[in-house]
Amino acid sequence: MGRRRGGGHTRRYPRTARVNEVLREILAEALETSDDEDARLELLTITGVVCDPDLRQATVYFSARAEGAEEALMEQRIRLQGEIGRQTRFKRTPQLSFVADPGVTSGWRIEEVLKGLGTSEDSELGGQDDTGD
Repeated sequence: MGRRRGGGHTRRYPRTARVNEVLREILAEALETSDDEDARLELLTITGVVCDPDLRQATVYFSARAEGAEEALMEQRIRLQGEIGRQTRFKRTPQLSFVADPGVTSGWRIEEVLKGLGTSEDSELGGQDDTGD
């Protein structure tokens, strides 16, 4: 027999992945409206959320250029959890913890190293004559 449409139990991705994505969207939207209040939250991006299957804990990964972003997020934690509670029908609202996304952080470090290499090569070539004389 063919695939059933609508009522089948096949899902494209597991429940935890869907929950993680919903939480990421809610948090990103809530922080977008509050960045006017706290300069530390400007240019902050929620890169991912990993929630426990029992919804007790959720780790929120973020990237930010401003210093003190993690402290600002912790100050906003209760409000953000309240926003999750208002927008979802979860049995529990997870307790949020915030971690700077290590992938983004190492990407920034690599970019700085590459910029430094370009600068040092330019300064080394600066003393040479391009005419070959």
